[in-house]
Amino acid sequence: MPPLSILDLVRVTEETDAGGALANALDLARRAEDWGYTRFWVAEHHNMPGVASAATAVVVGHVAAGTRRIRVGAGGVMLPNHAPLVIAEQFGTLARLFPGRIDLGLGRAPGTDPLTLRALRRGPEASEEFPRDVRELQAYLAPAAPGQRIRAIPAQGTEVPLWILGSSLFGAMLAAEYGLPYAFASHFAPQALLRALAVYRERFRPSAQLDRPHAMVGVNVVVAETDAAARRLWTTQQMSFTNLIRGERGLSRPPIDRIDDYWTPDERMQVTGMLARSVVGGPETVRRGLAELVRETRADELIVVSDVYDHAARLRSFELLATLMREG
Repeated sequence: MPPLSILDLVRVTEETDAGGALANALDLARRAEDWGYTRFWVAEHHNMPGVASAATAVVVGHVAAGTRRIRVGAGGVMLPNHAPLVIAEQFGTLARLFPGRIDLGLGRAPGTDPLTLRALRRGPEASEEFPRDVRELQAYLAPAAPGQRIRAIPAQGTEVPLWILGSSLFGAMLAAEYGLPYAFASHFAPQALLRALAVYRERFRPSAQLDRPHAMVGVNVVVAETDAAARRLWTTQQMSFTNLIRGERGLSRPPIDRIDDYWTPDERMQVTGMLARSVVGGPETVRRGLAELVRETRADELIVVSDVYDHAARLRSFELLATLMREG
């Protein structure tokens, strides 16, 4: 099995407020470090009551300060929402505080709705500048060029590793052209997964950061002692996606016995498609499912989302998964 990393949604539940969600994220990161996970990433989302990672750089610092070895980063920062100079300053500062441990994944989507996008003082057209913004960000993180008048202090020269995140061929082509590692968001948009990976590998150009393609695949994983127990825990994420389709942005809900009592047939079809790249079950079921995913995608790394409501059950899911990782 390739290396495993974690994408934590820092979920606020009906029983845990934002402070509790941030504390749980740090608790998970500390344990993940001991269990052998490679990275712990959080993502930028705005105006979502159930997600506490809007101030992504702050959350990265919170987690990095409470851990020792595990790489910590953004999976990702939605670069069109920000000036590249500001992101360079933030993540360059993190790199000075936690040398060799900070990653910066970059997305092109806004990570929010159009009304909130206006509140961020950004328009939909900002995404068109994404390739240029990535280059500008790289320049701020690189050693200063002769005569360079604008510098990101103290970020200059930190060369924080950049990743391109995506769910379409656009991100795959950009990551390949720029010679950057690529993470595909198949945990919520799996349709273009295989084609995007093929394009990325076919078109990859070596860069100063990376000499060969490195593809990370996002996957939802829930592990419990039995298949039935895992499927029940899984209903929390199924309800969350159903609510997104309904336009409802609420808190994470506790699992239920019958998911078919919650969604309509049309909602079930949509959610099942969005969550098609998910592996849910007892240890042996998950072992087989992940082996098949790796065989099909040739992933260099997997990044796992486990949106389990109860914190103890979520820890257990990641602990069981780490055992499978160690067993190979």
